[in-house]
Amino acid sequence: MAAKPRRPWRVILTGPDVHATSDHTSENKAFAFVRAGLGSGSPADTARVEQWEDGQWRHFETMTADDMPKERP
Repeated sequence: MAAKPRRPWRVILTGPDVHATSDHTSENKAFAFVRAGLGSGSPADTARVEQWEDGQWRHFETMTADDMPKERP
């Protein structure tokens, strides 16, 4: 079995002109990155969140820009 990584949460942002991967130490930090990555003006339109479990990366949740709360004026 592979050793548990120091950052067991991974976010993969994708869109027409973007493909970025970022690892995080906690679920809260991962979802803060999702909110920032899918916010208004971002070229990303999808975020896939994965968690390290039982020696491999497992899908946790997929979110789109439409899932993000709209900014208030």
